[in-house]
Amino acid sequence: MLMPKKVKYRKQQRGRRAGKAWRGSTLAFGVYGLKAMEPFWVTDRQIEASRVAITRFIKRGGKLWIRIFPDKPVTKKPAETRMGKGKGAPDHWVAVVKPGRIMFEMEGVTEGQAREAMALAAHKLPLKTRFVVRAGNVSSVAAEE
Repeated sequence: MLMPKKVKYRKQQRGRRAGKAWRGSTLAFGVYGLKAMEPFWVTDRQIEASRVAITRFIKRGGKLWIRIFPDKPVTKKPAETRMGKGKGAPDHWVAVVKPGRIMFEMEGVTEGQAREAMALAAHKLPLKTRFVVRAGNVSSVAAEE
């Protein structure tokens, strides 16, 4: 699973999920992308499940970039524990995703393959997403003619 090698503080406060993503909201590496349409905490397991779904579908063709990283620790207290006695131990890691954030990017495959792969990845994620294509990109049909 994805997680930071080392962090300055073991525990963090929850923060807010308000606002839109200004950074990371445009395609920077690939031609096709998967954009978040609502705010959410995406866990390390969900990111890994999406990555596996994409790589299995494209069968080692093309290139994939993962633009989100789970760097926020989420704590949890043990089951059947009374209130108080401090904050719980770190349980898992999440990536804070705001609306407009590009989560995955691809290139080296046709648009149809990219759409299908991103749809499989979107099914593994708990938020609404949208398939995006780089502006000025010639469609795969026009390129073949």
